This record gives sequence, structure tokens and C-alpha cells, in this order.
Amino acid sequence: MDLLKRTKLTVALTAFALALAACGSDDPATTGTSSEAASESGMESESEDMGSESESGMESESEDMGSESEMESEAAIELPAEGEPGSLSAMADQPAATAASTNPVLTTLTAAVTQAGLVDTLNGPGPFTIFAPIDDAFAAIPETDLAALLADNTALTDVLTYHVVSGEALRAADLAELDSVDVVNEGSVTLEMDGETLVVNGQAAVLMADIQVANGVVHLIDTVLSE
Repeated sequence: MDLLKRTKLTVALTAFALALAACGSDDPATTGTSSEAASESGMESESEDMGSESESGMESESEDMGSESEMESEAAIELPAEGEPGSLSAMADQPAATAASTNPVLTTLTAAVTQAGLVDTLNGPGPFTIFAPIDDAFAAIPETDLAALLADNTALTDVLTYHVVSGEALRAADLAELDSVDVVNEGSVTLEMDGETLVVNGQAAVLMADIQVANGVVHLIDTVLSE
């Protein structure tokens, strides 16, 4: 083969090789794989972002619900606004039994005091210190036991007078300095501090202290006291 033919053959082979290389770079399979990888990477990133936002939102919602639950719990012992029946200012002008009858969390206690015939006694001169169980405290007593108590005036009077100190209007600061105090039914209750909470008889926590009434002071408690 002469020199001219060899030169033309070399040029043709080189051109063919370059064409193959160009086709290889545009290979659909290769291009598709790269596109799919990029797409999958984008979807994974978006999924992670959405998951992160969802978890963050759920945690935030959970915290908000916890805060609402705590606020509802605290609100359960709130008294009516000033100027309304049962408010602190209104109760301060009324004797104990009358003041209790206007308090929205003392409805069962009011009924028990009325049933036992102690309204006039607790509206007397006093002064009295009264540990007043809220409605939830009575609700914790089994229904049959509570019904039996309310039907027995002697037993009911004994229980109610176990919650009353006569002759002294003792505020929480006074009670915190004492180990015990005598009550009207000729018994006594013990007093102790659990952190900042006053506990009566090792049974009942004082939920709201120092509610002034015209003839004494009332402390709301979360449990009906027993000897």
C-alpha cells in the first residue's frame, strides 16, 4: 500500500473513533442514570426536610398541649373575679358558712354543712380556722361511703368539726410554725411543710391558703381529713 492510501486510511479511522467517543458521551443509559440519581437525591432531601418539620411541629404541639393542661389544672381552683359572688373580696365580708355557699368549688361542703345543721354555728362569732375540702376531695370518696356519711348526721358532724379550729384565725404562716392544732371535735390534726406546701394530718395539701372571711380564715384542701 502506497503512502497516500495509508494516510487516507489513518484519517478515516481517526474520524470513526472520534464519532464513537461522541456517541458514548450521549449514551441514554448513562444520562438516564445520572438524572435518576439526582432525582432520588432531591426526593430524599425533601423527605428528610418534611420529616424534620413534622417532628418539630408535633413536639411543639405536644408542648403547647402540656402548657394548656397545666393552666387548666391551676384554673380549676381559681375563684370568681372580683366583684362577683364567691370572689375573695365578697367572701371577706361574709361569715364562713355563707362565704362557702358562694364558692364554686365548695358546693359539696356547703351541702354537708347544711345537712349537719352547722350553718348557724359556722356563721357565729368565731373566730374560726377552717380546712375546707374542695368538691374534688369529696368526689374521691366512694359514692356509697359518701352517701352513707351524708345520711348519718352524727358521723357527718364529727367529720366536719374535725376540719374546724375554734377561737383562732390561723393563717398559713402561723400554721407552718406549729406541729399540730386542736379541732372542734376534741381531736387534733398534725401540720407539716412539704417544700412550700402546708400538709394537714399527713393527708391533705393546702391548695389555697388564707381566704379571709368575716369570722375567720379558710384554707382550701384537696382531701377530706380522717382521724
